[in-house]
Amino acid sequence: MTDSVMTTPSGAGHLLRDWRERRGLSQLELSNRTGISSRHVSFVETGRSTPSPELIHRLGEELDIPLRHRNQILTAAGHAPRYPQRAVDAPELAVVRRELSAMIAAMAPNPAVIIDRHWNLVEANACIGPLLDGCAAHLLQPPVNVLRLGLHPDGIARRVTNFAEWSAHLMGQVRRRAAHTGDAELVALAAELEGYLPDGTGHHDSVTVGTDAVVLPLRLDHPDGELAFFSVDAALTSARDVTVEELTVEIFSPADAATAEFLRRVASA
Repeated sequence: MTDSVMTTPSGAGHLLRDWRERRGLSQLELSNRTGISSRHVSFVETGRSTPSPELIHRLGEELDIPLRHRNQILTAAGHAPRYPQRAVDAPELAVVRRELSAMIAAMAPNPAVIIDRHWNLVEANACIGPLLDGCAAHLLQPPVNVLRLGLHPDGIARRVTNFAEWSAHLMGQVRRRAAHTGDAELVALAAELEGYLPDGTGHHDSVTVGTDAVVLPLRLDHPDGELAFFSVDAALTSARDVTVEELTVEIFSPADAATAEFLRRVASA
């Protein structure tokens, strides 16, 4: 029953309404931003008018609807999907993969990874080892999920010396992305990750962070001394392929001189 509803014009309208409400906009506010009359927005959302591909694209841009979900709306309105979705190793994506691989390789001696929309590991550079020391083998079996690796008691979590702050940061990311995209798998992942956390952790309102902090570091216990990293994320904001849009590069840069020296020493060994 749900599938049949989603492939009707009214299904497209319901999807667009859900995205508008998820973004916290009224029909009038969306009308003012796009130049589409609020009456037409209402007709589309109630199924009285079938949205054209151009209108879906226009609303999708304003509402920041991920390409994956724009395709669902197009299909529900009776149109062909507009945005291709290829396997990450497809020949058409070879240029993008090659450039992203070169990017993370160039980050050496800093650890860097490529991840997908669910934080599953697509690729890591050769410097990732210091982050994985002591992680249980079952967490390193493909597909490796970097959030599970970071918060599971058998993973990196056992070495994180500022776990309350770091877990709140990671949980905030996955909750925001789940709310932003409406992705059921992310909602399920967030629930799974919460199950790994001690009571009272994983929420920003339970954390006190020093006011002199410039960035929140990941602090790891290590036999050579504590390591400190801050992370930098990069995404392809001009993507017009579903898979490419969902790829993110994350770089772990040293947050202090001792960590930088440690990484240089390990890389040259």
